[in-house]
Amino acid sequence: MKALIFIALGVTFLLPPATLPPAPGGRGGGGGRGRGAIQVMTLSSSAFADGGQIPVKHTQAGEQASPPLAWTNVPDGIASFVLIAHDPDAAIGNGTDDTLHWLLWNIPAAARSLPEHIPQATQLPDGTRQISATGPYFRGPGAASAGPAHHYVFELFALDAMLDVPAVGASPPQTRAAVLAAMAGHIRGKAAYVGLFKR
Repeated sequence: MKALIFIALGVTFLLPPATLPPAPGGRGGGGGRGRGAIQVMTLSSSAFADGGQIPVKHTQAGEQASPPLAWTNVPDGIASFVLIAHDPDAAIGNGTDDTLHWLLWNIPAAARSLPEHIPQATQLPDGTRQISATGPYFRGPGAASAGPAHHYVFELFALDAMLDVPAVGASPPQTRAAVLAAMAGHIRGKAAYVGLFKR
């Protein structure tokens, strides 16, 4: 059996055959020790279609209002959600990271949607924490008019834990890295949704 290239959380791993992820619907983990496969959830927005154009209202050319989002098919036993919105077409640093447009963590387990225009705050009344590359708010898409439209990926993760990562005290890249590290081993469901934009 050949090794498998596996992409998760924006990082590429080369897995040897002995550590291949379980087949869809499988329980994974030999000897009954596995937690099961990651469940596929459905993420949607009433503002734009998956793979469609993001309206100006939700971009840097408009109000930068966060788009409304909703999700279904959530696995049982969830403690919180994490939402990461990023632009993989805009590499930063040494090219191993991309532009972070929104990161929310500790979204309550009972939540099944986010309303339009989440207010600026490091922590919302329900305990949700948020950052972006430029502050504690949604940073709208802003790809330049020259060149192709950028892909803005919204990734939702269902976790079986809350994350003890503060919203202040570190740079956005450091906070993002801390959230991703804290998520490891706790992801029980995932969904993704993509919007396109250029000025």
